[in-house]
Amino acid sequence: MFDHKFCVAPMIDYTDRHCRYFFRTLTKKAYLYSEMVVADAIVYGDKNFFLKFDDKEHPVALQLAGSNPYNLSYAAKCAEESGYDEINFNLGCPSRRVQEGNFGACLMSDLDLVEKCLSGMIKVVNIPVTVKCRIGLDDDDPYKVLPALVDRLEDIGIRTIIIHARKAILNGLDPKKNREIPPLDYDLVRLIKRDWPELNIILNGGINSIADAQKELVSFKNNPDGIMMGRAIYTDPYMLSDVDKLFYGEERIKKSRFDIAREMIPYIEKEINQGTFINHITRHMLGLFHGIKGAKLWRNYLSENAPKRKDDINIFKEALLKIEEIHKEVV
Repeated sequence: MFDHKFCVAPMIDYTDRHCRYFFRTLTKKAYLYSEMVVADAIVYGDKNFFLKFDDKEHPVALQLAGSNPYNLSYAAKCAEESGYDEINFNLGCPSRRVQEGNFGACLMSDLDLVEKCLSGMIKVVNIPVTVKCRIGLDDDDPYKVLPALVDRLEDIGIRTIIIHARKAILNGLDPKKNREIPPLDYDLVRLIKRDWPELNIILNGGINSIADAQKELVSFKNNPDGIMMGRAIYTDPYMLSDVDKLFYGEERIKKSRFDIAREMIPYIEKEINQGTFINHITRHMLGLFHGIKGAKLWRNYLSENAPKRKDDINIFKEALLKIEEIHKEVV
């Protein structure tokens, strides 16, 4: 079983296969998660489009959403056959569109249906099935709701639970505000770990730096088994270059931002030759030089030119040359 000590969160419109490939050039060990994929899309749509990924991405999980046990089981089996290492079931997304489809966080109010969905997936796959959830919904008492959910999950064989330590407010807050306004309750997550020590409990929500992540794993009683970071990593992906050493004890030479950019060139060229537009890849790399001289130039050059010259690798090489020149001047 892979180690979930450091996970990169599933993020809609962000953690597609190109993003994950880029992240994997920065860390060999972090557990990567796909965007949320609705099971029905795999059942009725282009399976290859939704399931395609590069072998370099391992370990990688597919996050599924849905409320039809049959469709979820079918999608889970397809994901296993495609080579994913884990199926993660979404019980955390609070968006209005997701609620209208009867999946995501709103399912936390129907534990019987949650159990049917998860049991069906567990029966048809040999890879782990995990859950990502909130601590409760709207006016729920999380200290009653979350333990009840965890108890049910353990009973059906779920061993890894990723807990976003906020409520999901289904009425009145959009997804962005749902990541910011409901207060965090890390103590409840630690309480869950205390009461279910045999489970693999991953803490998510409000962790914005590697230092914060380390602190949450070692500084308190009943620490979680791992942490999950999301948008902070997307904004400053170079943080991932410290993960293997700090979280997994793996000593290796740290690559520079320039090394990472150059390492991506063969992948970008290959994808362009297969019909991928370059901006579909470079949009995930805009934060590579975050916080250092030339970062704005890098972002602006790629943002302005990649959508216009969609099959031209020279866009990327030109942007890299420009920021290299700035740093030569500094030296």
